[in-house]
Amino acid sequence: MFLFTCVPARPYYYTHSQCDISPDNESNPTPSSPMVQRTECERLTGRSVSAHPCPAPSFPVVFFTSRPRGLEANLEVRPGESWKHADPVSYKEADSAPGKPAISADEGDGGPQICRVCGDKATGYHFNVMTCEGCKGFFRRAMKRNTRLRCPFRKGTCEITRKTRRQCQACRLRKCLESGMKKEMIMSDAAVEQRRALIRRKKRERMGTQLVGAKGLTEEQQTMIRELMDAQTRTFDTTFSNFKNFRLPEALSSGGEVPESLQTPVGEEAAKWSQIREDLCSLKVSLRLRAEDGSIWNYKPQADSCGREIFSLLPHMADMSTYMFKGIINFAKVISHFRDLPIEDQISLLKGATFELCQLRFNTVFNAETGTWECGRLSYCLEDPAGGFQQLLLEPMLKFHYRLKKLQLHQEEYVLMQAISLFSPDRPGVVQCSVVDQLQERFAIALKAYIECNRPQPAYRFLFLKIMAVLTELRSINAQHTQRLLRIQDIHPFASPLMRELFNITDG
Repeated sequence: MFLFTCVPARPYYYTHSQCDISPDNESNPTPSSPMVQRTECERLTGRSVSAHPCPAPSFPVVFFTSRPRGLEANLEVRPGESWKHADPVSYKEADSAPGKPAISADEGDGGPQICRVCGDKATGYHFNVMTCEGCKGFFRRAMKRNTRLRCPFRKGTCEITRKTRRQCQACRLRKCLESGMKKEMIMSDAAVEQRRALIRRKKRERMGTQLVGAKGLTEEQQTMIRELMDAQTRTFDTTFSNFKNFRLPEALSSGGEVPESLQTPVGEEAAKWSQIREDLCSLKVSLRLRAEDGSIWNYKPQADSCGREIFSLLPHMADMSTYMFKGIINFAKVISHFRDLPIEDQISLLKGATFELCQLRFNTVFNAETGTWECGRLSYCLEDPAGGFQQLLLEPMLKFHYRLKKLQLHQEEYVLMQAISLFSPDRPGVVQCSVVDQLQERFAIALKAYIECNRPQPAYRFLFLKIMAVLTELRSINAQHTQRLLRIQDIHPFASPLMRELFNITDG
């Protein structure tokens, strides 16, 4: 393959047969007469050539093959390399934004274009000329500096190639101007920044539109969320107005009889009590009750009770837990997918997830500013231990509620979390694991789609992952809570019949 560049001194048309391309005359071809040239071009290309000469404002690049198959097969005319240039205004927009040409250098059938200044690979039209990124930036900087450049070799005719373009800035700038690059097409810094900001804004809007259109909630997902919200509304009263006839704790110092289980233990019971005291040392729960007549009743544990005050609060906590558990069971029964499962799987799922759903519901009434659970007329708070509030945050339960409340979830996200926790295929005793796993996946996908549609991106792009991490943490807390409850029940029975069934507590 031979590469030949014709630089006409006069407005003639050259063909392969009219130029002597021997090594001695490669840079100085000898054309034939003008009339013969026009006839030859008309014969080979089938195009009519005007009789008057045509000016040559640029340097056309012509490729020849060693075995010619006709001029059309061997002569490659690059886009924009014709004798008559296109209107420079059409390329103005491309030259305005640095590095983002509107016309690609690979357009057309001719393959990659070359820079008209240095011969490097061009990236598009910049300032009216097909150039590379390097020459584009050089021309912009040279024009903005507005300094007079001089050729260090005092010739003014330095050859500008990819390797030599850095040696002489004056000759490089001269060739840029001779190639047709225009200073008036350079945008100011403010205009460039404004244009880039506009491009970024349109890109964000386009991505937002595609996100809503591609990952919007399907009709099935909307139906699932509506069903869950209906079940939540029917089975969970955030005012706790139906929580009545509950037992209140009695202070141990009020003169009441001390239960036998709280007497000084001996032998094997002493080891169990030591473990329970370690479990309950940070669980100093205070209770505040606002009566209907406006009076306030406060229960606050003693500072030196070493965790024993929790026993006086256990009957009340059992009543509250039973009330919450009944609402969760009714919540599950409203869900159609749960009713379709075998009764054995329903029982297994409820036994494993009731405590987790209870904590998710309690988090909706948790006040992170005061550290209290505001359950209507009742308020619960964990008192600061000796180590202060930072030590209190080491309690996994309280840490979980602060972490989840910080996410500021919607009610729809809370109910979807409950559904994901309820339909866990790895609960003990579940038979149709594959069916439950598919249901859990569908609820998880619905949660992810809801977040993408209703949360601004990218601020909440990690919210779904944070929610799944919180659910994983809740599973661990559930296991710890069950072990703690069984230890307390072993020394001081307090669980209601429903709690006994859910936690598999036997009288033995």
